[in-house]
Amino acid sequence: MSPSHPPQLAIAVAGLGRMGKRHVRTLIERVPRARVVAVCSTSAEELAWAEQEYKNAGITVYSSYEKMIQHVGLQAVWVSTSTNVHASQTLAAIEKKLHVLCEKPLSTSIDEAEHVVAVANTHPELKVMAGFSRRFDASYRDAHAKVAANTIGRPFLVRSQTCDLLDNTGFFVRYAKPNGGMFVDCCVHDIDLSMWFLGDVIPKAVWAAGTITHHPELAELQDVDNGVGIVEYWGGKLAYFYCSRTQAHGHDVCTEVVGTQGKVMVNLVPRLNNVTVASSKGIGHEVQPEYWERFEDAFATEANEFTSAILDHTPVPVKLELGLLSLKIGWALQEALLTGERIRFDERGNKLDGRGARASL
Repeated sequence: MSPSHPPQLAIAVAGLGRMGKRHVRTLIERVPRARVVAVCSTSAEELAWAEQEYKNAGITVYSSYEKMIQHVGLQAVWVSTSTNVHASQTLAAIEKKLHVLCEKPLSTSIDEAEHVVAVANTHPELKVMAGFSRRFDASYRDAHAKVAANTIGRPFLVRSQTCDLLDNTGFFVRYAKPNGGMFVDCCVHDIDLSMWFLGDVIPKAVWAAGTITHHPELAELQDVDNGVGIVEYWGGKLAYFYCSRTQAHGHDVCTEVVGTQGKVMVNLVPRLNNVTVASSKGIGHEVQPEYWERFEDAFATEANEFTSAILDHTPVPVKLELGLLSLKIGWALQEALLTGERIRFDERGNKLDGRGARASL
């Protein structure tokens, strides 16, 4: 009798841009309990590439998401398309009784995101997860464990930044248009980290300011390429964020968590590897050029844990509701950026005042 093979999750990836392609490769090479059975894209160039790349991989290439989620035997979808279709594609997958891992943010609309969460909660048999990859990074997990072990006392402040390498190809400006503003897209990981490290926090007030230093086209989108935001949480806790799309040295993501008896720091000096060069010009090292080099392992861990949650019938490691609260804070910061106002919340996290930024974007 031949040995039985362990079950594999039949999963599809929506979107074949820079992230979608990488997610497919991660699933194939680093997630043994998953099997990629389908992919989709609406780009003729991406479809032609996929037909060649996956022709011997047993992966069906679809020209529409609607066709892909009808793939026979499909069990789960990894949504890695532009933010403006995250919600609709997640809802369509839920309707087809498919498990979903949706990249951040859940939507460009709070109302739409709330609807997705409500619908997902009516299907407890399905695993619908928010994609916040930094929660799966080994260094961030170690830092979180130290905070939880009271190593720094009571945490009360998080300083976190996401700073990308300057892009002069035009890709970033094209990307920015359908993906929300600086604080909704770029800053949402930092917002999530602040909630993770500070505990069960609720926003009390937010402020924001920004500037355009390299991409004047963003003015038409009412966005910036460098922004600073501050969140005051109820209970005397604070978060400070810096987001940038214009760094000269490379991808620079770091976080500090300050407590009553010390602080924990993650990646304050970014490095490509452990090589340091000493020469007549001084001592230095290279930096990772973009986020993938920094978080490739985190994405693999995320994919493995999502797969295990489905196959082993365990809770997802990151609840969908967390993506909703991050989005609410991100939109409040975007509103503060556009209006110059301080945006306030009541003790239940309901916004009290301020002109709606969503209508302006």
